[in-house]
Amino acid sequence: MILVTGATGTVGREVVSLLAARGERVRAVSRRPATAELPDGVQVVAADLADPASLAPHLTGVRAVFLIWPFTDPAAARARAPEVARLIAARGARIVYLSAPGAEYPETFWGIVERAVEESGAPWTFLRPVGFAANTLGWAGQIRAGDVVRWPYGAAARSLVHERDLAEVAVAALTTDDHLGARHLISGPTTLTQEEQVHAIGRVLGRELRWSEQPVEEARRALTASFGDAAFADLALAGWAGFVAEPEAVTDTVETVTGHPARSYAEWVADHAADFR
Repeated sequence: MILVTGATGTVGREVVSLLAARGERVRAVSRRPATAELPDGVQVVAADLADPASLAPHLTGVRAVFLIWPFTDPAAARARAPEVARLIAARGARIVYLSAPGAEYPETFWGIVERAVEESGAPWTFLRPVGFAANTLGWAGQIRAGDVVRWPYGAAARSLVHERDLAEVAVAALTTDDHLGARHLISGPTTLTQEEQVHAIGRVLGRELRWSEQPVEEARRALTASFGDAAFADLALAGWAGFVAEPEAVTDTVETVTGHPARSYAEWVADHAADFR
């Protein structure tokens, strides 16, 4: 049995679908199992990582766990991640944790969860994807309403990763021993500035979209309201500012692990065109 947390999210849903298609036994964790809408044969259970004890009954017979940590607050990670990791380790299961490059900074929630997993004694693999292409769905409302995307740091160059590629790497780590102890930095095949991403969406939609640079303070207020976390909003803005000066890394991890090149941003947009229409 393979247990997937965050099973109804962008990446978790892809991981569940790929595992089920391979014939793996999958137990999917959701806070709302009745509305999960996952493939037939997947066992959907209720648990919430805010209450680690709620996960314990669902670890019976589990040999691997895909762990998505749902809280951005470092204090929540310090309070709960060690217990979650110990519960999994006590069953002898491996942990494949969806982390981020920010885990290099030990006091981020990513770094705190990675440390908790390592200290638990469980076998582990850490996946550190760069930005998700799916995060650009945040522009969908503006694009449905008009031809201008207003956002900060149009010159920030990112190598956004398709969630299907990330899920394929996760499945390899969950089902083989080839990636134990690895910290995989995962990216798309090339960098595009945020303004170029908007133009790429326009080409797929057959429309001419334009970029409008949003003042940083205005963006900070909007992001803080969206995340409910001013510190996380500042972290996101600092990241974009950094990618103006130094483009995001491009790696060959997807091709090395899966045998095929990483999917392009244009492919991702084509797969999600309906969301922008």
